[in-house]
Amino acid sequence: MDIITLQDIKSLVEIKDDYAISIFLNTHRYGKDTQQDPIRLRNLISNVEKQLLSEGLNHPTVQKILEPAQELLLQSGFWKHTSDGLVIYISSGIFKAYRLPIEFDELIVISTTLHLKPLLPYFARDGHFYVLALSQNLIRFFEGTRYTVDEIFLEETLPNLAEGMKSLEFSKELQFHTGTSDKHGGLNAAVFHGHDPSDDDVKRLLNWFHKVDKALASFLADEKSPLVLAGVDHLIPLFRKASTYQNIVEENISGNPDQWSTKEIHEKALPIIEPIFKKDKNAAIEKYQNVKSNQLTSNAIDEVIFYAHQGRIDTLFIADGEKVWGTFDLKKQTLKVHREQDTGDHDLLNISAVQTMLNGGDVYVVASEKVPDGSQLAAILRY
Repeated sequence: MDIITLQDIKSLVEIKDDYAISIFLNTHRYGKDTQQDPIRLRNLISNVEKQLLSEGLNHPTVQKILEPAQELLLQSGFWKHTSDGLVIYISSGIFKAYRLPIEFDELIVISTTLHLKPLLPYFARDGHFYVLALSQNLIRFFEGTRYTVDEIFLEETLPNLAEGMKSLEFSKELQFHTGTSDKHGGLNAAVFHGHDPSDDDVKRLLNWFHKVDKALASFLADEKSPLVLAGVDHLIPLFRKASTYQNIVEENISGNPDQWSTKEIHEKALPIIEPIFKKDKNAAIEKYQNVKSNQLTSNAIDEVIFYAHQGRIDTLFIADGEKVWGTFDLKKQTLKVHREQDTGDHDLLNISAVQTMLNGGDVYVVASEKVPDGSQLAAILRY
C-alpha cells in the first residue's frame, strides 16, 4: 500500500485509458467491522466486473484487469492496518491502493481518466496537516485531517540516518546512542543524560535535524499543508532552525510524545490547526468578494475548467459531494455538460480542482451553500 502525495496526483492525472477504474470504500480501524471491509470491496469489484462485461469486454480480459484487486482481498496483513477510507485505482499496468484518514461514500467510476475528486479533502487547503513528534528517543510522523490522524511509517527513509549518526562523537557528559526504527515506526535517535549540552553538542543536534529535514523533504515536496511540531521544549527550536519546510505552525505541542496514541496526537493538534484553517478560508472568501468587481472571479464551469488548465486560478471553491458530468476538449476549447453520467464523461468539478492544485492554486471543499455566489464552484483568478 502506498502513501499518496501531490506528486502521485500529478502522475495519476496523466493516466489516460479506455477503462480507468476508481473504487472508493469506507474502512474501519478496529472491531468486528474490519472483517466486513474485504467483503464490501469484493462486492464493489463484482460490480466493476459487471460494468466492464456490459461494455463488451470478454471475461478473460476483465479477470486480468481485476486480478490485482482480487489478490488484495487475500492479503490478511493489509486488512489489519486500515484507516478510515480506501481508494483503489486500476488501469493498464497500474494498480494503486491508498489508505487515507478520510471517509468516502462507496463509489465506482469507470472512465478514460481516474476519478480524483474524493481525495480533495485530503489535499485541500483547509483539510490536511502533518505532525512531527520529536523526543530524545523517537521521531514519529503523522498526517491528519479534521477527523483523525494516521502515523506514516517512513522506515525506508529515516532508519538510514542512524548509520550516519554512528560516526558522530558526542562529549562524554552527553551519552548518545542510535538505532533503527522500533515497533512504532519511529527512529531510536538520541538518548541524553544531562541537561546542558555544549555548543558542539548543539551543532551535532542541528546536523542530525538537517538530515531528518532532508529525509522528509521528498515526502513534503510541493506541499502547502501546515506542519505541527510536538515534543520536548529544547528540541523544537533546534528543528525549526534546521528545517527548510515553509509551513511549520508557530504554536507547538509541548511534552514527550513517545507514548501518545494517534487519538491523543489528533486531540492535541486539532485546537492548533482549526483556527488556522478557519482564518485562511474566511480570508479567501473575503478576497473573492473584494476582487469580484475587478472581473477576477468566475463561477461558470465552462470558464473555470479552462482557466484551471492555464494556471490562472489562485483559489477555487467547490461544493462538497456534488458532480458535474460532461466532456471537454482542451485544444478546441469546447465543453459539454450532461445531466446524467454518460460513457466517456468526466466529473468536471474533479478536473477543475485537480488542475488548480497542480498549478499551485488553493482548493477549498465546502458545503454547497458556502460556495460564493451560490454556484457549484467559484474561482479567484490570478489575472
